[in-house]
Amino acid sequence: MKQSCVLSFIYMLAGWFVFSSPVSAQSIPAYKNKNIPIPERVKDLLSRMTAEEKFFQLFMIPGEINKGEEEKYKHGLFGFQVSAGSSDDNAAQQLLKYNTHENAANLAKKINAIQRYFVEQTRLGIPMIPFDEALHGLVREGATVFPQSIGLAASWNTKLMEQVADAIADEAAVRGIRQVLSPVINIATDVRWGRTEETYGEDPFLSAKMGTAFIRSFEQKNIITTPKHFIANVGDGGRDSYPVYFNERILQEIHYPPFIDAIKKGGARSIMTSYNSVDGSPATANKKILTETLKNQWGFDGFVISDASAVGGANVLHYTAKDYADAGKQAISNGLDVVFQTQIDHYKLFIPPFLDGSIPQQRIDDAVARVLTAKFQLGLFEQPYVDEQMAADNSYKTAHQLLAKKAALESIVLLKNIKNTLPLSKNIRSIALIGADATEARLGGYSGAGNEKVSILHGLQTLLPKTKVIYSEGVARKEQHYTVIPATVLSHRNGNQKINGLKGVYYSNIDLSGTPVLERTDKNVDFHWTLYGPDQQLPNDFYSVSWTGNLHAPISGHFNIGLEGNDGFRLYLDNKLIIDQWEKKSYHTRLAPVQLQKDKEYTIRVEFKETNGNAHIKLIWDRDVENKDANKIKQAINIAKGADAVIIVAGIEEGEFRDRASLQLPGLQEKLISELTKTGKKIIVVLIGGSAVNMTNWIDKVDAIIEAWYPGEQGGHAIASVLMGDYNPSGKLPITFPLSEAQLPLVYNHAPTGRGDDYNNLSGQPLFPFGFGLSYTDFQFSDLNIPKVSLKKGDSCLVSCTITNTGKSEGDEVVQLYIRDILSSVSQPVMQLKGFERIHLKAGESRKVYFNILPEHLSLFNADMNKVIESGSFRLMIGSSSRDIRLKGNLLVE
Repeated sequence: MKQSCVLSFIYMLAGWFVFSSPVSAQSIPAYKNKNIPIPERVKDLLSRMTAEEKFFQLFMIPGEINKGEEEKYKHGLFGFQVSAGSSDDNAAQQLLKYNTHENAANLAKKINAIQRYFVEQTRLGIPMIPFDEALHGLVREGATVFPQSIGLAASWNTKLMEQVADAIADEAAVRGIRQVLSPVINIATDVRWGRTEETYGEDPFLSAKMGTAFIRSFEQKNIITTPKHFIANVGDGGRDSYPVYFNERILQEIHYPPFIDAIKKGGARSIMTSYNSVDGSPATANKKILTETLKNQWGFDGFVISDASAVGGANVLHYTAKDYADAGKQAISNGLDVVFQTQIDHYKLFIPPFLDGSIPQQRIDDAVARVLTAKFQLGLFEQPYVDEQMAADNSYKTAHQLLAKKAALESIVLLKNIKNTLPLSKNIRSIALIGADATEARLGGYSGAGNEKVSILHGLQTLLPKTKVIYSEGVARKEQHYTVIPATVLSHRNGNQKINGLKGVYYSNIDLSGTPVLERTDKNVDFHWTLYGPDQQLPNDFYSVSWTGNLHAPISGHFNIGLEGNDGFRLYLDNKLIIDQWEKKSYHTRLAPVQLQKDKEYTIRVEFKETNGNAHIKLIWDRDVENKDANKIKQAINIAKGADAVIIVAGIEEGEFRDRASLQLPGLQEKLISELTKTGKKIIVVLIGGSAVNMTNWIDKVDAIIEAWYPGEQGGHAIASVLMGDYNPSGKLPITFPLSEAQLPLVYNHAPTGRGDDYNNLSGQPLFPFGFGLSYTDFQFSDLNIPKVSLKKGDSCLVSCTITNTGKSEGDEVVQLYIRDILSSVSQPVMQLKGFERIHLKAGESRKVYFNILPEHLSLFNADMNKVIESGSFRLMIGSSSRDIRLKGNLLVE
């Protein structure tokens, strides 16, 4: 009750409540009068704003107001992703820290201090919007981390999603966060995409339902959501932000539906664009999708923001703008409202067209009005500050941790269970638990630090105090063949002084010419500059660096020395060029053999250039690298031989900037599994990750497989409960698991092929289909009832069936409704999900499940791209997965 009262008070203050003031309405500007309708307040405020003030309402960044830099913010700002990093850090570096080092009370205090400057020190007192990431938990210290989005989608439970979103919104509100850059409602059409984990899967209907549930919870609490990335930011081969060449039909049928529901059913007030181009035009400046479709056709009246640094991408990546100013002009003119950059000083790049008339004034005013409308709706003009004392109250913590466990339980998918290997008996004497992921408790991308996150090892030990759980690290997810050369063997001289590390000389060009922008000592060469450059004086996408000094040989012998990176690089040893890859290629590791003599110093020079952004460069060698994996496998085998059961926890590597060409388990994890199967013990594999895994080489050798995704901070307890039978797994796959990468892209709702769908040496059948998931009990589907054999166009039909738990355990089943248009004027998918219901049944219990088939479920886009319902028959299919259909019937539309 205390929590409910506190949060209700916050929302009342944040939304509409203001203390009475002795100042009369006539003595204050109209825009400050809360009794005047918002459109009139917006109009009044707009009329008072200078061109500079308008620009800064369309400019957002991460960071904070550093001491002595207040003047830069005198015209205001759209908002801040208030950083938990040091104010001395590059703002983008602060952003990439995911802001996990600031507790709720301190964050609220910092936000209030920044807000006070904008309200009290700027000319018009326009408050800023504090925003943050909240994909599956607010990315802040002390915030609860729930299962990753793909795991939440695997629950197929929109009510659970609403509860999770409510909890995240509450934790955002107490800290003063008023906008979240979530959720991701892109369609994961290719599981090689590294950001599949952030999505709700491959299906538009499921993604729309889960995304809308998330959005509605936030918007009802007056926190702005920003569904992203608009639109279709996974290109050929599952590569993030690669160009897409989709016709209007593909966009309308596959990629637009979640965004339409986000706006019209969820009430989303902001949209974030994607980095990619759509049919040759950058999404940030694409008039067709931003203005004609989003704003005009759909009637979206919120504001559109870019992804971080995406507007400049038109210049440096898409080559459709001559410079940053031109890129900004194109973006705003074509429908973008807010430019999201990573540093305040970037305003200089984008402000010129706002001042010289290059952008139509009507378009600028429209964009500013959209932002101001949101700020009035948030109540920021009446109550810009958050209650710092309330922020310190974490009484919600226990309830949210219980919810995190519940969400993890419902997300877990049982993929294989031969001869009822699972659940294990609680009387089991010993368990061998093998794999680094058994102790790491990884949370997935865009996560906070978590609160006392629970590993699988801890979960099992807590649940089974009398069972001996023996842990072995197993093999790493990445084989280590080399290491970064350390500062202890690198040096350079400054006069007579010898300094550990190399001298780094940085240039604002790509040919190491002219006067350097920066000189400094770098301890070693091990850098990954993503959204930012090496220094604030350098851009993120156009510079070169030279590192020089000496390499001290610690021993005599044969070495392999080299560079790892994704742009142009060269390596000289004793002034001899030993590696030359000056022209940009994809990510490469280049090594050269050298013979070194102990205690001798060799001159070394590394040259590097960056032309596109997202720089990687490492100076590496194979000194002190030995293959420890063989010994770790032997250790794991010895432990397994003495145990009653073996649980292998295996994981994948993925994420932003980390698309996967191979879906196999990385490193030597497959070898570890294969060797352990030779022990003759029961082998259970628990998978940690956010996407599909190629299991061809080992699936037939193991007894049980669980997909646990990234299960959140309470994941260890949830996985233990499933393994030991305290909870009956009931998650269903929101993506298709292929047999092989050669099948990709592979989705269940594909169009008819015209002929076969197999290669001559590979089946078109998936390893595990969309919607698949086993249980410890069995469910029978019966009594399909279609009360109306025929419908008139525009009518709805309530269809029902009976589900019976015929097993011995209580459990959940996700009942899935698919529809196929049997004959249509344009080719339609072989099947499409149009309904689902998660139900709980005790052993022997039966329940009716109802699906209301609406006109929209039977509609299509005809040859003229008009949405219509055509006469004819529709096949209704109800089942436990897209490949396990238990009931079928037909519905005729007259």
